[in-house]
Amino acid sequence: MPSGWRTDRRTLARLLVGLWIFGAGEACLVLATLGNSPWTVLAEGVSEQTGTGIGEVTIAISFVVLLLWIPLCQRPGLGTILNAIVVGVAIGVTLRAIGEAAGPLEIRLALVAGGIALVGAGSGLYLTSRLGAGPRDGLMTGLHARTGRSLRLVRTGIEVGVTVAGAVLGGTVGVGTLAFALLIGPAVQLFVGLAGGLGAPEPAPET
Repeated sequence: MPSGWRTDRRTLARLLVGLWIFGAGEACLVLATLGNSPWTVLAEGVSEQTGTGIGEVTIAISFVVLLLWIPLCQRPGLGTILNAIVVGVAIGVTLRAIGEAAGPLEIRLALVAGGIALVGAGSGLYLTSRLGAGPRDGLMTGLHARTGRSLRLVRTGIEVGVTVAGAVLGGTVGVGTLAFALLIGPAVQLFVGLAGGLGAPEPAPET
């Protein structure tokens, strides 16, 4: 069986906890109402148009993105499938558990900062489990391999396109979106280091 599907209980627990923390961080950004991360902007926009919960839409989008892996010859791992499911579930559960959290600007800014930190921490645990790229990371690396463009250019193009599409559909874009874009990279780098490092180059974190 490919290494991306083989694991032990400790590594599986690390992956699941990381993905749950990741989803909870995304939910904090939604609750702050100051702008979501790009893919959550899209999920919120689709949610607005369909009346479906953001968590459920996130899961659906993840599997649509996985279909795009086929022509790109990308291979999923256990982490890929669990990423597609667990992050969306965590977003939905967190939103329902906390409810309407928007309030004074100070609280909303704290939610943005906390959300970015949680996504960074979750990414650190998820990436260092080495059980396969998440759906969006795989799309990025697949397009990079197919087009020969730099990862930075491909990732930026994806994020901008997703943000614009989500905004047109009614998703929330704002200072939180900008803060996420600027700070998630350093946050992930910090938490990957704290989690023991990757040991080899890995795809960029999912946003």
